[in-house]
Amino acid sequence: MAQWTSAVGAAQLARLLKSQQDRPAGPGSRRPPAYRALADGIRLLVLEGRVPVAARLPAERELALSLSVSRTTVAAAYEALRTEGFLESRRGAGSWTAVPAGNPLPARGLEPLPPEALGSVIDLGTAALPAPEPWLTRAVRGALEELPPYAHTHGDYPAGLPALRSMIAERYTTRGIPTMPEQIMVTTGAMGAIDAICHLFGGRGERIAVESPSYANILQLMREAGARLVPVAMAEGLTGWDLDRWRQVLREAAPRIAYVVADFHNPTGALADEEQRRRLVEAARSAGTVLVVDETMSELYLDPGLEMPRRVCAFDPAGSTVITVGSASKAFWAGMRIGWVRAAPDVIRSLVAARAYADLGTPVLEQLAVNWLFSTGGWEEAVTVRRDQARDNRDALVAAVRRELPGWEFEVPGGGLTLWVRTGGLSGSRIAEAGERVGVRVPSGPRFGVDGAFEGYVRLPFTVAGAVAEEAATRLAAAARLVEAGASNGGESPRTFVA
Repeated sequence: MAQWTSAVGAAQLARLLKSQQDRPAGPGSRRPPAYRALADGIRLLVLEGRVPVAARLPAERELALSLSVSRTTVAAAYEALRTEGFLESRRGAGSWTAVPAGNPLPARGLEPLPPEALGSVIDLGTAALPAPEPWLTRAVRGALEELPPYAHTHGDYPAGLPALRSMIAERYTTRGIPTMPEQIMVTTGAMGAIDAICHLFGGRGERIAVESPSYANILQLMREAGARLVPVAMAEGLTGWDLDRWRQVLREAAPRIAYVVADFHNPTGALADEEQRRRLVEAARSAGTVLVVDETMSELYLDPGLEMPRRVCAFDPAGSTVITVGSASKAFWAGMRIGWVRAAPDVIRSLVAARAYADLGTPVLEQLAVNWLFSTGGWEEAVTVRRDQARDNRDALVAAVRRELPGWEFEVPGGGLTLWVRTGGLSGSRIAEAGERVGVRVPSGPRFGVDGAFEGYVRLPFTVAGAVAEEAATRLAAAARLVEAGASNGGESPRTFVA
């Protein structure tokens, strides 16, 4: 049986390799032999996630024709990649990309920093803002006033409080997506929602297609559920999805589930346009794939005048193909562990039935607090303030990183909470490790990829403001200097790839 889950055509690979030609070479670098340049180019594409891990590469003769080089050059490049652990081959099955076993995923950088450590360490590991006040306090007080009738019940509401289900359904309906309360299940955060969906649709060994890169905690959740992750590279920059690749993966890998973030993608900040959303829904429906859409960032649009596309579920209002996941955690506060699922009524019934063997239900008080926010206008007020805060933080962090680390590259997203930063060829894992020593926590790129891709990246959430953002950039620059110094003192090269 073949060990690859997707394929890259010769013409496509040639285009990707050509896109690297305008990148500047490192200082003092010499022109490598043709086979070495080709091997380094493919290795870079894998480490950046632009060619997925476990993707079948074209045959030697086919790629040689597309690149106008000799077959000997391609054969030598493939052999070099095999020797380095970036390519595996088997007679009759071809060759497919890999990541060496010696490049494990970093273990630190995303779990929340203990509050007692916040005074000495700047935490850029978690893309979450402090609670918005006075709205949190008002919501809790409002919830306490509504609590007495519920206190006389057993308190278990596996589908969620009827009042909150109705309110969430009404919010979708007012956006032009007719929704019944029977299409809503309230969950313990978005993670609880996706965990329930994965257990219902994605049993052990099932394929799940994911964006590459994707949200690290969801990737880990799916790994622990025993899923076989099939990465699909994002389009260049902030332009959203590569629909040709998505159609190819849905057709060839036939994943049971596909997980996507259409609105201010975590970590890249990309915003899929309306036509991309329509086409991806059509492709998933044709392939029989359940499309799980994470909308947790959808209300965090920051640029004035930005026109948001319709929600993905608008192209599948009955919820037969698209399952939507929402949450109060990003737009309001991560400590408010309230999420929800919108899907077809029969899917909701199955999720609710399965919940009897999981957590039984979501805490009543927090549900009442969110319902208070939705019903009083407090949600809109708080989220408006939240957008202003995130915009100011983003602009401060962007200015500070550009000043302190001019060699790092990124595009500024129009919303969300994260910058996806190329670290000038330095190892993101080593920067994360050095950052711990100089007092800044940052997750490295491989946390957001499948099997070690994106070594040349870090994710920077804009969750700190003003002088703290400036100090964070100063400490990141110090971490980068430590990584560079480690190489000059005889350690391993801080550069994971050669462009």
